[in-house]
Amino acid sequence: MPAKGKHRRPKQNPITRKLALAGTGGAALTLPLISATTAGAVGTGAPAAAVATVTAANVANVATAPVTTYSVVAGDTLSEIAADHSVSGGWKQLYEANRAVVGDNPSVIRPGITLTLGAQAKAAAAAKSAAKTAAKPASSYPNNLDGWIRESLAVMAKHGIPGSYNGIHRNVMRESSGNPKAINLWDINARNGIPSKGLLQVIDPTFKAYHVPGTSLDSYDPVANITAACNYAAARYGSIDNVNGPY
Repeated sequence: MPAKGKHRRPKQNPITRKLALAGTGGAALTLPLISATTAGAVGTGAPAAAVATVTAANVANVATAPVTTYSVVAGDTLSEIAADHSVSGGWKQLYEANRAVVGDNPSVIRPGITLTLGAQAKAAAAAKSAAKTAAKPASSYPNNLDGWIRESLAVMAKHGIPGSYNGIHRNVMRESSGNPKAINLWDINARNGIPSKGLLQVIDPTFKAYHVPGTSLDSYDPVANITAACNYAAARYGSIDNVNGPY
């Protein structure tokens, strides 16, 4: 669009202690249960004191619940496994349920051993995964020109911005042929350092001035570009439907 319309000018909780994988012969590293910077800081007193807080009821729950298992790999810790699999009672209950295979020191777990997690942990992990999926609903609009126009119209309706599908489509095809990454590098706006961009060829100052809340701040974003351009056209011409040429 020429300059006529002016719109192109203007890991872990620090309280949780590190339970690190260990081994001999260089097969694994031993890191401290209590925060420290060297393997030499490992001690047996702190883990024993912490484990003593596990109740008999918690141990019984793990022992009687239907189980699922996890195979330890290099780099794993009990605290990380418990967190990743939502083990009820955390690493302490996980350790109590697997003391026979882990040994007397919960700071030391070796790759290849199989830990019992419990059905409750599996269900909690599944629920967490489902919650994450539900938090990201799929868009009801296709990722193409038709979808971008229809989504823009929905946003425009919420903000009282006039315009029709045909009016938007007609101007998009004239300005960019439907290419959301279109950019004009030859006209007066480009020479002034503010090239026209996107489906409706909007310059950055106009995009910022007429940006509609709830849409992207990227002027190349199809929905944001259409909506801002229609907002500008409504302010200057009454509606994008009234635009039939350079604006």
